[in-house]
Amino acid sequence: MAHSLGRSHDSDDYNLQAAGGNAEAVGDDGCIREQDRLLPIANVGRIMKQILPPNAKVSKEAKETMQECVSEFISFVTGEASEKCRKEKRKTINGDDLCWAMGTLGFDDYVEPVRRYLQRYRETEGEKSNSTAPGYGNQKGSSSKDGSPRSKSIQFEGQPSNPHMAKRNSNFY
Repeated sequence: MAHSLGRSHDSDDYNLQAAGGNAEAVGDDGCIREQDRLLPIANVGRIMKQILPPNAKVSKEAKETMQECVSEFISFVTGEASEKCRKEKRKTINGDDLCWAMGTLGFDDYVEPVRRYLQRYRETEGEKSNSTAPGYGNQKGSSSKDGSPRSKSIQFEGQPSNPHMAKRNSNFY
């Protein structure tokens, strides 16, 4: 099932941007293919199981429902952040844009925790760029044109390896 994001934009290439710039992800009707719109269901199921007791099971229906919800949430917030960047004539969405979008869209409860995560992420990236270990340092391409760090997976000592699990550990915030 192909699904359009459901938001109209002035830009004709919005669907292409939403598909990560992948022209193959957009069908002839201008809609994004389902496999390119949704997060992989195995990843969604793995995240769901991390919060549950070891013997708990998650139905296929529950995984598919959550897959739709998180994919729509990401598209919704990213679309709002993208619109802000377009108006400001910027091509790169950064973490601050996502926080702004969440607040604008009424997800105020998420803004401060995400800001704190972002701050720690940037501190960790700063430590990495100051390290003399091989593979670190001021490598070309380590940040975007607007100075924001590129997306990487990080883990803080004593924190869950999955940022979605951070809410479970109040020390993270």
